[in-house]
Amino acid sequence: MIIASLVGLLALLVSGYTAYIQRQQVRAQVWPHLSIAYQDQAYKLTVFNKGVGPAIVHSVEVTVDGKPQQDWEHALAAMNLPHTESDYGHSTLATAVLSPGDALAVLVFDEKAKYQHFRTAMSAHGLVNICYCSTLGDCWLLEDHRAPVKPAVRQVGQCPRLSPKETFRD
Repeated sequence: MIIASLVGLLALLVSGYTAYIQRQQVRAQVWPHLSIAYQDQAYKLTVFNKGVGPAIVHSVEVTVDGKPQQDWEHALAAMNLPHTESDYGHSTLATAVLSPGDALAVLVFDEKAKYQHFRTAMSAHGLVNICYCSTLGDCWLLEDHRAPVKPAVRQVGQCPRLSPKETFRD
């Protein structure tokens, strides 16, 4: 009887460990990894999903000199960059789902000089935070502190709830 109980307990432990390993394998199969890049030849700011699973964007925060911006129009104005709506195009990242290998051009300029002014201003004054999750609910925060620190991605328990004033809508 004791031997049977020990065999049953051992079987239960092996089953639990197997389930744990399978969960880790599934996590690896749906792992998203966002990165942000300035594409100098195309005059655009692009977000890429270099992971193997879809990235579900939950929140985006863009700040200029520590002050939250609600869209690119306000962000460009806060950086004192002269612009009109025809100077740039943009895509909405705030509600995006990026599949593996996807790239989303979030801001595209029509001229090299305007793009370079934007890039210089963002390096000195701008910050972009993107919180995204996998289909299993694991979440990460991409913090793009352009200068002097390179972008960093760190796992978070959940995406922060931003107030309407902090939420970037573009």
